[in-house]
Amino acid sequence: MKNKSKLRDLGFSQYEAACYMALLGNHPANGSQLSKVSGIARSRIYDVLRSLSAKGFVIEVNTGQYAPLPVDELVRRLRRDFESNIQAFEAEIARADRKNDLEFIWTLTGYDNVMEKARHMIQGAEKEIYARLFPEADRHLSKDLIKAQKKGVAIRYIAMGDIPKRFSVQVTHPDHQNLIQTIGGRSFDIITDKNEALVGIFEVDNEDSSPINWTRNPWFVIANRDSLRHDFYHCFLEKTLDRHLGLTHEEKQLYRLIKTDN
Repeated sequence: MKNKSKLRDLGFSQYEAACYMALLGNHPANGSQLSKVSGIARSRIYDVLRSLSAKGFVIEVNTGQYAPLPVDELVRRLRRDFESNIQAFEAEIARADRKNDLEFIWTLTGYDNVMEKARHMIQGAEKEIYARLFPEADRHLSKDLIKAQKKGVAIRYIAMGDIPKRFSVQVTHPDHQNLIQTIGGRSFDIITDKNEALVGIFEVDNEDSSPINWTRNPWFVIANRDSLRHDFYHCFLEKTLDRHLGLTHEEKQLYRLIKTDN
């Protein structure tokens, strides 16, 4: 018997899935007929039918003749039971979870996985987002950041390269051209609502295996958020001390905003 029905992922045993699927195309049918169609031994088929009958997925329509529960009704019941089990599980873990496991720092790998997590964080942000991105990551996340800004989320953006100015609080890191060589890759930082951080470095030629840290550990989040705040100061100091230029009115306003953005 070779059966790869997805019913096995929904709580059916291998034999139950094979029997139900066979019965869909051959009903009403008796145990002998189903044994031949499904590949389940005659010595087992009636136990399987009794199990499916007890669960309400099969009905005996005549003596020894069986029919399957209609597919739409099966789907409705499976969906109802799944949602009910999820709700029960949520209540169970709420009672059991006396410690905040999210204080741990988790490691994500896979470039697409990291971008998916970043988008989820950005879409869920309610108050603020600190972001420090190279152009490659910006291309994946800029649309979500713009949407977040439109719904009232404050964006604090540090561009690590030639990235269009989209946000009122946005600067370009003065040393972005050298940083890839200095740190061995492209830094990646998303901090949302002073609550959640996704940070790390996509190593050159090893982006898909580079470990990126995700956490809600408050101390880790605060430290990394503060690191991004100080990158704004880096921009101001580089302009005034290295290039001997004065800050514009807009930059002075930005300095005062970041200074008080605790």
